[in-house]
This record gives sequence, structure tokens and C-alpha cells, in this order.
Amino acid sequence: MRLPIATCLLLVLPAPQVAAEVVPVRTEAPAGDYRLDPDQATIMAGLSHLGLTTAWVAFTRADAALRFDPTDPESMEITVKIDPASVTPVAGNSADGREQRLRGTDFLDAAGYPEIAFRSQTVRLVAPDRAAVTGDLTLHGIRRRITLSVTFNGGYPARPDDPGGARLGFSATGTIFRSDFGIATALPLTDEPGLGDEVAIRIEAEFINPGASGPQLGP
Repeated sequence: MRLPIATCLLLVLPAPQVAAEVVPVRTEAPAGDYRLDPDQATIMAGLSHLGLTTAWVAFTRADAALRFDPTDPESMEITVKIDPASVTPVAGNSADGREQRLRGTDFLDAAGYPEIAFRSQTVRLVAPDRAAVTGDLTLHGIRRRITLSVTFNGGYPARPDDPGGARLGFSATGTIFRSDFGIATALPLTDEPGLGDEVAIRIEAEFINPGASGPQLGP
């Protein structure tokens, strides 16, 4: 008996692989609206200095709101606002004038653009405790779509020893190019070192929900 060619191909070709569903990590932290705990937040950006080291700066004033659902992470939303005038070098001291230059028109122009903002658009779970969070970053008056790699470090419901209420912890990393946002001062030439275009983003953040009433378990 002769089989049609299409049937023969189906018999010899490997079956298509179906991606397994990623089940979110279990947590006792309840669903709800959370806000950034400013005392437990580190927001840093780093770029190459002369091709020799990575120069890091930190932003010390920020606010963020998170809509959290442990059973459906891909429905979550986050908005972040950062004060660019709060930028400060991690190494060195303010006496060398770097703080003022970073805040000035050569770089962030905090007076002209007084807010750095991020608003999530999609959350894609890639592991039980990790997600790719894509959203719009507005920096130096320019908006671009970026993706951050976010790790959920855990959380807990409201308890007597924490006046902040329910608490969550996250780590996030990402990369942008400052020239995409119109910040081109000291970009390196082909034969001359300068400050790198690629900017590494590093975030450690805790969120609190003082109004949370009790645990809501994930699957």
C-alpha cells in the first residue's frame, strides 16, 4: 500500500515540541496594590569609564506602584518615577563636581527633564520566579521600549513585626544605550576612549502593602 507523500513526512518528522507552562513560584504574600519602600530600594546605572572600569551612579529618590497577583504574574503592572536630580556617583565625592555635571545639561538635564519614568506593558513569565518585563522608559524627554529581567525574591503577608504590612522583594537588571535617549556627551570615538554608550541597570527593591489583611496562597 502506498501512502501519500504528506503522510510519509508526518511519520518521519519529529513531533513538534509544546512549550511547558511555567507555574509561578508559591508565595504567601497576598495580591493587591503595593508601593516601593524607599528605605529598601537601590537603583543604579553603570557605564564604561575609559574602557577600564564601570562607573556606577545611584538614584536616591524614587517612587513605584505595583499591582501584584501571585496566581497570575503576567497580569501584573508596575509604574516607576525617579528624580534625576537625586543622581549621585557611587565612587568619589561631590567635591569633584561630578554630581552637578550628571544633573546638568551634559547628561540628565534634571532641570529640563525632571522625571525619569517607566510603565510596564507586558510581563512574560520565563521561570517560576523570573519574568521579562517590557515597558516604556522615558528618559531625557525621549520614550523607548525596553525589557528588564526581573527576579521575584519572595514575600510574606502582614505580620506584627513589620509595620509596612505585606512585603515583596525583587531584583532587576537591564541594558539601554544612552545615545538612544539623546545623551551623547563623552561618547568614545573609534580611536579615543571616553564614557560608554551602553548603560547597565541594576535594581534591588522591596514593596509594601500596609493595608493587606492576610495571606493569599499561589498555586
